[in-house]
Amino acid sequence: METIALQSKDHRDLLDVIDALRSSGISKFIDLPEIIVCGDQSSGKSSVLEAISGMSFPTKDNLCTRFATELVLRRDATPRVTISILPGLERAAEERERLMDFHSDIDVSDPDIGLVIEKAKVAMGLSDAKVFSNDTLRIELSGPDQPHLTMVDLPGLFRAGNREQSVEDSETVKELVRGYMKRPRSIILAVVSAKSDFALQDVTEYARQLDPKGVRTLGLITKSDTLDASSDSEASYVRMAQNRDVVFRLGWHVLKNRNYDMRNASKVERDKAEEEFFGTEIWASLDPACLGVKSLRLRLSVVLKDLILR
Repeated sequence: METIALQSKDHRDLLDVIDALRSSGISKFIDLPEIIVCGDQSSGKSSVLEAISGMSFPTKDNLCTRFATELVLRRDATPRVTISILPGLERAAEERERLMDFHSDIDVSDPDIGLVIEKAKVAMGLSDAKVFSNDTLRIELSGPDQPHLTMVDLPGLFRAGNREQSVEDSETVKELVRGYMKRPRSIILAVVSAKSDFALQDVTEYARQLDPKGVRTLGLITKSDTLDASSDSEASYVRMAQNRDVVFRLGWHVLKNRNYDMRNASKVERDKAEEEFFGTEIWASLDPACLGVKSLRLRLSVVLKDLILR
């Protein structure tokens, strides 16, 4: 499928219809096609969203993922950002009306979502007593370089509690994430950090449980540049990227996240560094369609379109 076809008006209209159905609340009655971004805390989910959208997301999971975030990307000649909240099902009529009136201004030329997230947390009533919410923050971002794509980012999975999140909170997040993953029309984008042992990351266990045949899961390996060259760990993750170890019908994809030294790098600099990294050593032997954020945008767009058409 050519890029031009993927960015066509028909493709955009198709996604807009599904988004309108979701906004109207019909997902309470039927499952709608969607891509859900799942992963353990510190797996690099925020960096993935930032790379795909060009919008700056807070990089610490405990600062941003206290609720689901729906990221709606559309190709349009005019850059535009629209922020809203979709109230959870348990909200009373008065609360729903208040939350649906929520909006936040953001600089289109340099969109930083951190402040918006903090305002949304206040609007949702999050506090030390209520750490997670079933409300959804909706971010609609249009621009000439955006793909036609909608994703739902979910809170990061964790086990041990700390000062900011308890073991009980861990169960709340697990229930929320597993609820999304169970939906038969959800494509699971399972984010796995190369800094950790694959077998110890909860998202992989849940994906195997809830999608045992691997037909709805696309694996995404992050932080690939942290692997020691020629190490057993590197070889293991390369096999995984080739879909030879843990096999998913949709396969695997690999990204190089921003490291600390590149924390202030521009989007162009980030993408160039990633392209140079994948052009060297063992990664150059992999299919380019499975490497880097540019091909990931296209790949996710195709997957979502095909899912909606089915």
